[in-house]
Amino acid sequence: MTSSECRDYLGHLQHFGIKLGLENIAALCRTLGNPQDRFPSVHVAGTNGKGSVSAMLAEVLRAQGFRTGLYTSPHLARVEERFRVDGAAIPPRRFRERLARLRATIDGLMAEAKLAYHPTYFEVLTALAFLEFAETKVDIAVLEVGMGGRFDATNVVRPLVSVITTIAKDHEKHLGSSLEKIAFEKAGIIKPGVSVVCGVRGGVALREIRRIAREREAPLIEVFGPGRTLEARLARMGYRFIYTGVRGSYAFSPALAGRHQGHNAAVAIATAEVLSRTWMPLDKGKIVKAVRETRWEGRLETVSRRPLVVLDGAHNVEGVEALAGHIKTMIGRPVVLVFAAMQDKDIRSMTRLLFPLCETVILTRVPYKRSATPEELAAAAPPFQGRILLEPDTRKAVRLALAESHGRTPVVIAGSLFLIGEVKRLRLFN
Repeated sequence: MTSSECRDYLGHLQHFGIKLGLENIAALCRTLGNPQDRFPSVHVAGTNGKGSVSAMLAEVLRAQGFRTGLYTSPHLARVEERFRVDGAAIPPRRFRERLARLRATIDGLMAEAKLAYHPTYFEVLTALAFLEFAETKVDIAVLEVGMGGRFDATNVVRPLVSVITTIAKDHEKHLGSSLEKIAFEKAGIIKPGVSVVCGVRGGVALREIRRIAREREAPLIEVFGPGRTLEARLARMGYRFIYTGVRGSYAFSPALAGRHQGHNAAVAIATAEVLSRTWMPLDKGKIVKAVRETRWEGRLETVSRRPLVVLDGAHNVEGVEALAGHIKTMIGRPVVLVFAAMQDKDIRSMTRLLFPLCETVILTRVPYKRSATPEELAAAAPPFQGRILLEPDTRKAVRLALAESHGRTPVVIAGSLFLIGEVKRLRLFN
């Protein structure tokens, strides 16, 4: 397949929407020889933090000398970003070859009526990840859940350890409107007898996860349970954390900004402790070094210093709370905000948290069918005392923000990973 043929095919797959269930991906994997069973894996679910935790875990495993795969979603600028081996994205040519092979396999299965429906975009990419990691012979892969867990395409694996980072309201149309229902869906990745590391702190969500772990006789490791603590100390350049786990204390200052990254790092460390006990011994010093050095684009990422420009993919209330805390604590003054969000998000709550921290807000959208228009964002937002400008073109919206900044006022671009991806794709800060 050529590059344009790949784009057309992937665009065609988008029309199949989201279909949660395992029957199709399992049938496709069987035809491919079950590549997901040819490497050990770590399976990571959660509402927020699962991308950062996955990135940290992949870096921890690489630091130990293991050939490591990492599958994440969504991508920012290029689809190849989703598939990494030892930190490097899959080469475009190999991606095209694997996609062509998958397309031929799927066409054959559809012709023989061996699939319930045509595989979705995410199912095809998940199968491609399994092929990539099996055929490049990784020692271990970290697999991030796309949505939920129970019926997510990644859930055909039997991992070494399952991980649940946080539980909050998001994707309520598919996962349910209560924390208990969402926790039930996320806990669907828990396998009988397989340890599960849980970063959820108390409440109905943790009770539901405990219940399912008990039913499946899966050892539950609560990251912040008895004898495990996380201390945060604010320094001039960011936070310094001390996490106490079963192997003693770990002191670190993550390269990833924000107080919430201490939580994510603690989840990654607790998972590394389980792997060290049940799979392969992992050096404690290398764990700390890897957590300290992990980079992950689009998460409180500074892309300019003059003026300060920060990109953050916060796209739900919990994520926006973390972003607002960073603005208050580390930026410490009003900002110019470029904001876009998907129509199915809690836009009113998100804007209620962010807009009071701004002197100017520029509402925009991304070229994606679920993206809210600037007018829809303005209608959903609470009253705002500063200036609100509407600019549907992302490039023009960012340029307008830089003009409003006058080279002095910090600029924050947030509200959706799709917005961050569009900014990356346009290369506005290269």
